[in-house]
Amino acid sequence: MEAPDTAEDRPLAGRGRVIEGTAWGGNLVFAATAVPAALGVDALEDPAIAVCLGLFFVSLVVWTWALGAAAVRTANGDDISVFTLFLIEGRAPGRVRWSLYGALLVCLAITVATAATNPFGVLVPMLPLGLVGLWGARHQHYPRRRNFPAR
Repeated sequence: MEAPDTAEDRPLAGRGRVIEGTAWGGNLVFAATAVPAALGVDALEDPAIAVCLGLFFVSLVVWTWALGAAAVRTANGDDISVFTLFLIEGRAPGRVRWSLYGALLVCLAITVATAATNPFGVLVPMLPLGLVGLWGARHQHYPRRRNFPAR
């Protein structure tokens, strides 16, 4: 009889696809409104502002979720710090790191390119950064804290 499948047994590479997709989807929506507005399409100025504020408010939920999930895991004995949470160190697959940090870099590039015409765009990079933390809080393996009772 085989042992039951645990979270540690499953490969990390397939986890968090929704989180990665959300990071790239947010960039797509951001670029679809902010870039044309920056190029002078007046009809998209107000929607671009609304999208930026909407993505920022979504990021507040994501950050709260990420920090809450990390706090629960820390209370259960995982050794998590804010630094390790947002750097997704350790056993995280390189593809996941490249995807999440790539989404953050693309978002920053869109922000730099459009910030002069839409200053609310500077709020948007909070979403992909928060999603990095959410992936780390939900899927990353962390060592046990020293002097913490065994499970």
